Amino acid sequence: MKSKERTQQKYKKVTCPKCSSNKFKKDGKRKTQNRGKIQRHRCKNCNFRYVIDDGFFRMRNHPNKITCAIDLFYKGVSTRKVQEHFQTFYPKNSTNVSVYNWIIKYSDMKGGFTDKLKVKSGKEIQVDEMEYHRRQEHKKRGVSKDWFIDSIDVHTRFMVGSKYFKSRGKTEIKEVLAKVKYKTEGYVTTVTTDGYTAYENVVKKTWGYNNKKGRYNIFHKKVIASKGEGFNLFIERLHNSIRERTKTFRGFHGSVESARSIMKGYEIFYNFIRKHQAINCCPYELATDLILESSNRWLELIKLSKV
Repeated sequence: MKSKERTQQKYKKVTCPKCSSNKFKKDGKRKTQNRGKIQRHRCKNCNFRYVIDDGFFRMRNHPNKITCAIDLFYKGVSTRKVQEHFQTFYPKNSTNVSVYNWIIKYSDMKGGFTDKLKVKSGKEIQVDEMEYHRRQEHKKRGVSKDWFIDSIDVHTRFMVGSKYFKSRGKTEIKEVLAKVKYKTEGYVTTVTTDGYTAYENVVKKTWGYNNKKGRYNIFHKKVIASKGEGFNLFIERLHNSIRERTKTFRGFHGSVESARSIMKGYEIFYNFIRKHQAINCCPYELATDLILESSNRWLELIKLSKV
């Protein structure tokens, strides 16, 4: 989508917060201390004056600073070191808690947009899970064993669907596979997993049975490395990349929702920001029709999620 078309689409969806009218005119700019001048609009119907929510509504820090913090975090810098880095370059510094809140907020925001994208995948999807430990807070002190269930398209290296769960039962696997089916409808013919028994019926039930052809709509390929049946190279290589970042956490801390948001942010980083060495581009460039024109793709994705 070209930038001019995006601008037109953006203004088509702009409505007055007070009366929901889409008839407006530009009416001056609001001067802010850290974000510069922001365009104001006035509703032609009720005369209400407002600012368009571009994803940074009422944020005191500049969008470039916020997205820079998110980028540094997913490239391996802790929130406290991000704070120390900003202290050198910005007169109004942000705490490590603010950096953490930005990561959670905008990972969820971008995830709402990227989860709706259709994927032009290859014929094979590999699915697996990773074990994580999460330190609990308040009255439930201790360590909880959680699971990150994810999937990858063998052809484009796109992480199709993933989610952080408290367990890895059939319900959790079904939720991830349902997302994979939605995003790759008509492309996938084979789902490859390890020998974990919970996959057996869930894979087949998710894609269903074809009465005319007398077979299931999907072929479930089980690979058990301990029996010498091979190795799910692509999903395991993805896991190595994820562990490279998450091993420094020493386990997640807090609620499962915050851990889920952080891992959603990594999915976005892997698909849209990080250049994959095997394909020499970002996976989204092969797997989707999305065109990101800006060098700051974090910022562009946030604005697209508000269009």
